[in-house]
Amino acid sequence: MNSHENIATPPLLSSRLRSVLFSVLAILPLGGCASWNKPVLSVKETSPPELLGADQIDPAIRERILRAVGQDAQERALRDDLKQHPDNVDAAIRLTKVLLAQKRPNEALQVLDNLLVAAPSNLRALNAKGVVLDLEGRHDAARALYRQALETEPGNLMLRHNLNLSLGVDGKAERSALARSR
Repeated sequence: MNSHENIATPPLLSSRLRSVLFSVLAILPLGGCASWNKPVLSVKETSPPELLGADQIDPAIRERILRAVGQDAQERALRDDLKQHPDNVDAAIRLTKVLLAQKRPNEALQVLDNLLVAAPSNLRALNAKGVVLDLEGRHDAARALYRQALETEPGNLMLRHNLNLSLGVDGKAERSALARSR
């Protein structure tokens, strides 16, 4: 006698009983997904800093992340615009500001040099390059640009103001150096 012959087989379930059993078994796993006293979806929004744990992110890393995500997109858009329109003074100055904010003055100067190739006598471009040179402590070169621009438009108050600032900064540096040497 075979061992399988000793096992009694259960009687076949009726089709109606099988469908009820199937329904119950299908509903049971779904019961854990929701409860009667809690909504299925959370309606509470998590603020981005809490979500990311931003209070635990090193400030230097946070700055690099922001630069990689936001500012780089703006920088790329401005660079693309300048590729299509190399004489676009507005885009070049905005890109210069972005680069200076990222402490990349050499790249800012390169952008302005490229602009001055496309628009050599543009007063705003000359002024912007002078400002960057002043920020870099290259006051003589900055003053030469301000004076070049003032030859074209002697009454330009912005250029006169920046030239005077450049002269004042250099004068203060000389007075400060003299005071230290005494």
